[in-house]
Amino acid sequence: MAYADAFTIVCDHLERATVLERPAARGTVRLALKEAGLDPESVTPSQMAVVTEKLLPSELEALRITDVNGHCQSIRGRLKRLESDSSSSDASPEAVFERLATRSQ
Repeated sequence: MAYADAFTIVCDHLERATVLERPAARGTVRLALKEAGLDPESVTPSQMAVVTEKLLPSELEALRITDVNGHCQSIRGRLKRLESDSSSSDASPEAVFERLATRSQ
């Protein structure tokens, strides 16, 4: 099962910077995504940023994680960088089709 980069970034941060172990971190993020009606395999960086702003803080507070706002701000910064990196990528479907169209002319 391949997860979206945005999901992985959030989980990695929680594993590294909090007391949550891998299964707990991933489960917590999955719960927040489920509440938002989103899928870990396809969540975009901008969708994940909204989840970290609106839903993830309450999940982390329920687990008694300290500095929830600091963690969520740090995660949103990484998601913003991921979004800007992916938007400038030549691997987007639009960029690929544009290159294909120019080759066939």
